[in-house]
Amino acid sequence: MHHPAELAIHQYLEDATKGETQMSESTIDRIGEEIKDALKRQFAGGNKRDEFRYRVSNIGRPSCQLWFQKNQPEKALPRPTTFVMNMMLGDIVEAVFKGLLSEAGIKYQDNTEVELVLDKDTTVTGTYDIVIDGAVDDIKSASDWSYKYKFESFEALKDGDSFGYIGQLAGYAKASGKKVGGWWVVNKANGQFKYVPASNMDLDEEINKIKETIKVSKQKELVRCFEPEPEFFRKIPTGNMVLNKNCTFCEFRTTCWETLRELPAQMSQAKEPKMVQYVKLKGE
Repeated sequence: MHHPAELAIHQYLEDATKGETQMSESTIDRIGEEIKDALKRQFAGGNKRDEFRYRVSNIGRPSCQLWFQKNQPEKALPRPTTFVMNMMLGDIVEAVFKGLLSEAGIKYQDNTEVELVLDKDTTVTGTYDIVIDGAVDDIKSASDWSYKYKFESFEALKDGDSFGYIGQLAGYAKASGKKVGGWWVVNKANGQFKYVPASNMDLDEEINKIKETIKVSKQKELVRCFEPEPEFFRKIPTGNMVLNKNCTFCEFRTTCWETLRELPAQMSQAKEPKMVQYVKLKGE
C-alpha cells in the first residue's frame, strides 16, 4: 500500500462485509446528491461535450489531439452509445468512494474549482477531486486492463498517458498551490482499488509540457505527435505498420491516418485472430 488511507478503507469495507457498519445519513445524502447532479450533467443537457475550450482536464493530452478538437472537431469519430453510461459510472464511483473515505475517518477537502494561468492569452479552469493532507488527488475508475497495467505505477502511466492524466494532476496542483498527490483508482470490473502516488513527478517539467502543448495546438498546421509502429509476430517484424499505441483511443485517428484499417492480425494462426489497426501493409 502507498497511502495510509488505504488501510482504513480496507478495514471499513471488511466491516461492511460483516454487516458491522452504519453509514451515516449525512454521507448517504451527500452521495445521493452527487449522483443526482451527475445524472443532470450527463443526461439532462447540462454537459456541452462538443464545445471546445482548454480545460485542466484536457491540457495534458497530446497536442495533436487538442489541435483536432480545436480546429477540426467535426472530424471526430462518432461516440459509442455506451459513452454517456461510461461517464456516469465514473461519476458514481467517485461519489461512492468519497463516501467511503468519510466513513473510514479520512479527512479531505472536497472538489474545488481552480484557475491556472499558462500565458498572457491562456487561462484554464478545472475542478479537482479531493485534497488529502495538503496533496491533490484524482479519483479514476478504470477497466481491468488499465487498472493492472496503465495504473501499475507512475512510470507505467507516464509511458502511455494518452488521456493526459499526469498533466491533469499537475495542472490541479499548480493551480491550487498544493502538493502533487496521486490517483485513487477503482477497478470497474471487480471493485478493487489502490492508490498510485505521483511522487516522481517533476511539476515544473509537466507544466512546461502543458505550455508547449497549448502552443502547438494553436498552430495552423497539424503536427503529429506519434508515428506508426512496426508489427511483430513471434518477435520478428512482419513488415506491416500498425497504429501507435498512444493513438488507439483517439477519436481523430481515422482522419489523421487515412490508410488506417482494422483487420484480423495478418500473421496470426488463431481460429479467431485479434483485430489490429493497420496503417500500412507490407508491399503497399
